[in-house]
Amino acid sequence: MEDQRFLESEWDYCLVLDACRYDVFRDVYEDYLEGDVEKRWSTGSSTPEWAYRTFTGEHDIAYFSGNPFVNDLGIPLNELKWGASCDYEWTASEHISDVFDVWKSGWDDDLGTVPPEGIAEAFRNERTAVERADRTVLHYMQPHAPYLSRGKGQKLKQIQKGIKRQEEEEAMADGDGSDGGLLSSLGDSIRPKIESRLDDSEFAQKAGLWLELDPTDLVTDGTRVTALRLYEENLRIVLESVADLVDELDGTVVVTADHGEAFGEEGVWEHHIETHIPPLMEVPWLEVE
Repeated sequence: MEDQRFLESEWDYCLVLDACRYDVFRDVYEDYLEGDVEKRWSTGSSTPEWAYRTFTGEHDIAYFSGNPFVNDLGIPLNELKWGASCDYEWTASEHISDVFDVWKSGWDDDLGTVPPEGIAEAFRNERTAVERADRTVLHYMQPHAPYLSRGKGQKLKQIQKGIKRQEEEEAMADGDGSDGGLLSSLGDSIRPKIESRLDDSEFAQKAGLWLELDPTDLVTDGTRVTALRLYEENLRIVLESVADLVDELDGTVVVTADHGEAFGEEGVWEHHIETHIPPLMEVPWLEVE
C-alpha cells in the first residue's frame, strides 16, 4: 500500500474528510463522485498527529479548517488544554500561509459542529486568498461525529468550551499575573496520566462514543451497528456537498482523509494518537474526474 504523500502529490484542491476510513468511502463514493479510489496509508491516526507529521515545512496553502486542531490561534498542540494530550510542538500558522478558522466562523450550535455548507461558504467568501495561494485545502469535519441527523454534538461542544476557557485563562494571566498559570500547570501534569488510562480502556472509549448515539438504538442494535449506520449517513451528507462544490473548482481535485475511524477493531473505538491500526491509518485517495 502506498503512503498518503499528501503534499508530494499533484493537486490544486484537496478536500479532507475528517476521520474517513477507506472501506466505507469505497463503498459509497460512486454515488456522488467519479474517479478511481486508491487506498493509502496516512501519517497519523488522529488529526494532531497527521498535521504534525504532514506539514513540516512552510507551505503556500489556503487552508479552510473545520477542525479546531488546525487553527490560526498560534498555540502549539502540546499546550492545548481542550484536546488530546500530545508532545507535538506544532502550530498550523507556522507552516501554512493562510489558515481560516471555519470551526469558529461556521459553527452551528444546534448541530454541535461545522456542517459541510459552512466550509463551502467560507471558501466562496475568500476567493482572493484562494487565487493568491499555490494550493487550497478544505478540511470538512464529516464523517467525524457528531452525527448530523442527531444534532447534539456533545463532544465537540466541550472542545468549543475548552477553547473559550483557555483564551480567557491566558488573557487573565497576561493581565494580572494571577495564579491561573499554576493551576493550569497542575492540570497539564495530571491530565496526560488520566487520558492515557482512559485510552487504554475500551469501555471508556465506547462511553465517549455513546454521547453521540441514541440510547434506544444502542439497546436494539448495539454500539458498532448503530455508530456505523450514522457514520455512513454522515459520509453521504458531506459527499453530497463535496459533489456540488467540485463543479466550481478549476484544476486537479483530490478527496482524502486525515485518518480513519475505529468501531471496535482490536478493542479501539473512534480514533486516538499513535494508534496505528488499519481502520485508523487506511484512508481514501480519489482524484476526481
